[in-house]
Amino acid sequence: MTVAGALLAAGQGRRFLESLADEADPFPAPTSASHKLLVEFRGRPLGAWAVEALVEADLDQTYVVTGSVDLKPVFDWLERNRPQLNLSAVTVVHNDRWEDGQATSVGVALDRAAADGHEAVVIGLADQPLVPASAWTTVAGSDGLLVVATFDDVPRPPVKLHHTIWSKVSREGDAGARSVIRQHPELVSQVRCLGNPVDIDTVKDLRAWS
Repeated sequence: MTVAGALLAAGQGRRFLESLADEADPFPAPTSASHKLLVEFRGRPLGAWAVEALVEADLDQTYVVTGSVDLKPVFDWLERNRPQLNLSAVTVVHNDRWEDGQATSVGVALDRAAADGHEAVVIGLADQPLVPASAWTTVAGSDGLLVVATFDDVPRPPVKLHHTIWSKVSREGDAGARSVIRQHPELVSQVRCLGNPVDIDTVKDLRAWS
């Protein structure tokens, strides 16, 4: 069975922008970047962590779903600082409907994987910088129609979706894979993974985990 990995990086990061504009919560360091995936986190653009982890997982194909922001600064940083990383393995897929919610990005990833003939896709989030490559490979290598990673018994992305259930995944709104997990718990398998699934949604999150 071929398994692709898809990193969702299309959203605007609205909560981050709102916290950035909040005078009571000033940005912790000077920056010209306004999109959260481009701000510095532990010495590199935030989005570079997840891209590197997915590429290192070396799945059968690697997709990065983009939308609201050009991730060129992320790829440029990786090219300069991680020359051993096989960035040529990355297929960037643009989601023209990113404003309509995360589920549209999941749909874009599933449609591209179907066109490329893959039998399953592991979906992860670009704003989870501390999820390592081992989490992607563990989920990808686990049996089941709907495999969810758990970190200290807390279920979080990445999530593997077998092609036989892609039709059950909502293509509208922000729920994405969460909708099928809620509606079909009988399909869910959980697998323990190493790492930290924290997602960086606000400036407060960025400061807390930097």
